[in-house]
Order: sequence, then C-alpha cells, then structure tokens
Amino acid sequence: MDSFVRDLRSNPTDAERHLWYRLRLRQLAGFKFRRQRPIGPYVCDFICLEASLVIELDGSQHVAQMAYDSERDAFLRQRGYRVLRFWNHDVLTRTESVIDTIFEALQRPELDGRFD
Repeated sequence: MDSFVRDLRSNPTDAERHLWYRLRLRQLAGFKFRRQRPIGPYVCDFICLEASLVIELDGSQHVAQMAYDSERDAFLRQRGYRVLRFWNHDVLTRTESVIDTIFEALQRPELDGRFD
C-alpha cells in the first residue's frame, strides 16, 4: 500500500492539487490536513485528524460506484470520522463555496455528507 499511496501523492488530480493548495500549511483555521492518508483498506483524499474529518473529491467515475462509496463512508463513520464529498468540478469552479463548507464542518462537528 505504501507505494500506491506514494504514487497517489505524486500524481494528484487537478482538483486535488487545487484544494491541497488551500488546505496545506494550516491555512484553514489553523487545522492540519494530510493528503492521501490510508485508513484501513481505504486511502482518503484529505484528512484532518484533530477534527476527525475526511474530505473526498469525486470525479465522474463515482456516479457508477455510489454503492462502493457508501460502503467506504460507512467504514470511516464507524471509526469516528465525518466524511465530506465534493465533485471535482465544484472544487475547480466553486472553490470558495467548497472552502466555506469545509470551514463550517471544522466548526460544527455534526456536519457530514455530500455537497453539490
């Protein structure tokens, strides 16, 4: 899994690169985010351990794998994580709205789900 994770970190999607630029270096309310972090059999796009918050970015392939994503989200929630999902397109075109939603989730522990 280590080489797989290294490969994911070395080859981010445009949306991952774009969002990472805004999350890295504690830029968002001082919270530390990590990228491509394994949890069990899954690799999370972004995670803030102190807020137990996982952020997943979904491309068009996720329309066909919604059952898999639901199973994955349930696995993460059973371990105490909240999961926010955003479409890649929204990260690239509505960045401020995505950042605002993440910021709100960091402030409100009950916020969880998909944001369109």
